[in-house]
Amino acid sequence: MRLNTSARLSLPRGRNRVLLVVLALLGGLLLAWPGRAGAAADPLISLGKPATASSAETSSLGAANAFDGDTATRWASAEGKDPQWIRVDLGATATISRVKLSWEAAYAKAYRVEVSQDGASWTALAEEKAGNGGTDDWNGVTGKGRYLRIYGTARGTSYGYSLYEAEVYGTLDGGPPTGKGFTVVAAGDIAAQCTAADSGCAHPKTAALARQIDPKFYLTMGDNQYDDARIADFRAYYDKTWGAFKAKTRPVPGNHETYDPAGALAGYKAYFGNIAYPQGKSYYSYDEGNWHFIALDSNSFDKAAQIDWLKADLAANGKQCIAAYWHHPLYSSGGHGNDPVSKPVWKILYGAKADLVLNGHDHHYERFAPQDPDGKATADGIVEIVGGMGGAEPYPIEQVQPNSQKRISGQYGVLKLEFTDSGYGWTYVGTDGQVKDTSPKYGCH
Repeated sequence: MRLNTSARLSLPRGRNRVLLVVLALLGGLLLAWPGRAGAAADPLISLGKPATASSAETSSLGAANAFDGDTATRWASAEGKDPQWIRVDLGATATISRVKLSWEAAYAKAYRVEVSQDGASWTALAEEKAGNGGTDDWNGVTGKGRYLRIYGTARGTSYGYSLYEAEVYGTLDGGPPTGKGFTVVAAGDIAAQCTAADSGCAHPKTAALARQIDPKFYLTMGDNQYDDARIADFRAYYDKTWGAFKAKTRPVPGNHETYDPAGALAGYKAYFGNIAYPQGKSYYSYDEGNWHFIALDSNSFDKAAQIDWLKADLAANGKQCIAAYWHHPLYSSGGHGNDPVSKPVWKILYGAKADLVLNGHDHHYERFAPQDPDGKATADGIVEIVGGMGGAEPYPIEQVQPNSQKRISGQYGVLKLEFTDSGYGWTYVGTDGQVKDTSPKYGCH
């Protein structure tokens, strides 16, 4: 455990309490120096950023866990091998003032904190030669670069290296996203065949929450009505809750909308009409502020017509920021798991520097770090959110996918997305009105 000042102070286990108190007071005095005040106030800039590591003990102990803000998750390297490293891409050049490391029992006895502008040439910010685990707080380091790395050279145990959290504080060049803003509420997998008279019915509760937020507009990510999405079902269930703001809703269909005995999407089209078919197709696009939104029908991603339309739509887009949404997620840790049907669409969106993808299908909440279509974490990647918690029966988390940063199952709620002219972020709000998760703030590509 470390109490850090501008000069490195180390506290091996076993020192007496008097020395600990004296050093703590000394650290407080040093932090009060005028030259130290900025470091203490600098914001956390590593939360949710893409991370990689030299190795991972298992797929569920990946590098992203050390930057997800969740102390219940961790990164763990392969056991019994030195050296090992973990690094984070801050997304832009940053002036770094503090690095805080929370070690699991498998800690580093010797390591370096390093910074790099290109990810190839590294400069040491701090070095530990006699670590004893716990929390190492390097408060007062000075460095500049886009990448930060923890490079372990000697293990403190016979196992590997393991971090609950690695927090990087400082300031990013250009500062946070700014500009005019608007709010959007989103959810998928919504209206089960139940009503408010049933205390266990969730979609009246998510609708009440969504209406209370009163956003610019609403997005739905498919499976709006269960089970066969007939027009009679839409009128009996969805219309009594989420239908209250149908005119402000921009929906897409899910697989349940294809089960209608009257024909695939028949009830969906009859209920939403031109709202769901503003351009005469089950997929469409529109603009808001500096954002271009693309609503897609993942039931027909194998049809050339939609793919050709998407390419032409993106080619004609003049907005800086791009968000797309459909039902089936490419990546998911839930019961349905990864669905490769949308990988060709991801490749097109990635090539157009799209920022955000929203999906449903699996009935849980999950957010992913920016990644490319092949699932590789990268700062210029697409952020994916699974938001299938609008009212259908929850699904459990089954197999945690790489780059998954946060997962919540069993809690109904909605996504409250905040968009500006140059970036975005969101909260996941439960039906009890409490925020269950807060995303990092992202800038548009």
